Amino acid sequence: MSAGYDDDAPVEPLTSRGRDWPCLRQFGLFMENKVGALQNVLRCVERADLQIIGLSIVDSSDCSIARLVTNNYERTRELLEFSRVTTFETDVIGVLLPDTDQPHTSVCSSLMSAELNVQYVYPLMYRRHGRGSIAVYVDNLDEALRVLKEQNYDFVTEDDLLEYDNFFG
Repeated sequence: MSAGYDDDAPVEPLTSRGRDWPCLRQFGLFMENKVGALQNVLRCVERADLQIIGLSIVDSSDCSIARLVTNNYERTRELLEFSRVTTFETDVIGVLLPDTDQPHTSVCSSLMSAELNVQYVYPLMYRRHGRGSIAVYVDNLDEALRVLKEQNYDFVTEDDLLEYDNFFG
């Protein structure tokens, strides 16, 4: 046993729930770059009564990677386990955009002030009090969460998505 570790200590969950910091679980889907591949996956997700909250596509000549956030990541994980799509999971930060003239610039400036590298951002179909939201992936999630929390940004959590019923309003 290495110093500082207790074999009898409970193991922390590997999912976003149970953590003391808010992140959203994002699924990365590797797909062939062919007509209908994305539609088949999205049809499967929506037929299971899951709402797609965020979707981003990275395309190349050989394959595509879709980044997907839904309103219920546990059900989505189960569904994708039975599909033929190769997937991976990552955490992204769901940030409610501030009520300013330049909300995206504000979020990025906050992260840049901490010298964090924003690797990608895409919009989420989640609104609260008339404000939109984005998914942000950075090179250091813990530090980004600390910085955004210190600057009083509001986060979008998995529980927010589970309880949200205004996807198209």
